[in-house]
Amino acid sequence: METEDSEEAEIQSPLFGRVYIIYTPKGKEGVKKEILTNWVEDEQMKVDIAKSTTWHGELGRFHGFTGRKMTVAEFSKIVTSLHPIKGDAKSASAPPPLKVHPKIFDMIDCWLSDSESPVVTEINLDAVEMNKNEFDMDEVKPDGEWTRAPMPKPQDAGFMRYRVLGLKDNRYTVQFQENGGGSLTTDSTIEFEIDQRTIRRDGKPLTMRVLRVRSLTTNGHE
Repeated sequence: METEDSEEAEIQSPLFGRVYIIYTPKGKEGVKKEILTNWVEDEQMKVDIAKSTTWHGELGRFHGFTGRKMTVAEFSKIVTSLHPIKGDAKSASAPPPLKVHPKIFDMIDCWLSDSESPVVTEINLDAVEMNKNEFDMDEVKPDGEWTRAPMPKPQDAGFMRYRVLGLKDNRYTVQFQENGGGSLTTDSTIEFEIDQRTIRRDGKPLTMRVLRVRSLTTNGHE
């Protein structure tokens, strides 16, 4: 569909991760003649490939999606709502991986010296992904069931980490812990949704992925 009137974008799917799309006519708003995605791998395919270099697509599959006479927002809602309808009990109950920097949740919660939280209730995930100086994903590492990153200097002896407790539709629940380098670790539960919203930047419409906080519970300290 690489025509002069086509435009590319991306959406974030809980099941497939980042999904690239192309649509015609141009513009974030309005009904599109056609919307196409790139080929995406399902979770079973990723597992199969990791287990064997001779994988031939016996279980996992590539998937592509096409939409016609609908808006980008409607198409995105359909793709992000997809979920497995069968599988073993463990894989069916486990939420898909959430790939964000723990510093996002540090912005939402606050340290003991602060009196009020949440501080930030909506975060532009597209900007976070581009701002690698502040959100360096190279420093983010898996730590068992947790996703962990060091505290910014000079507190880099501490850590920030989160783990996904649940997922329903586009609403996640995570446990977030923060340690400044000492014996005290703060602990909280954050519920949020990942959605899209459009604002105007420099006079032009801009559609972005946002993390929108729905609830925050302070669990105490360890």
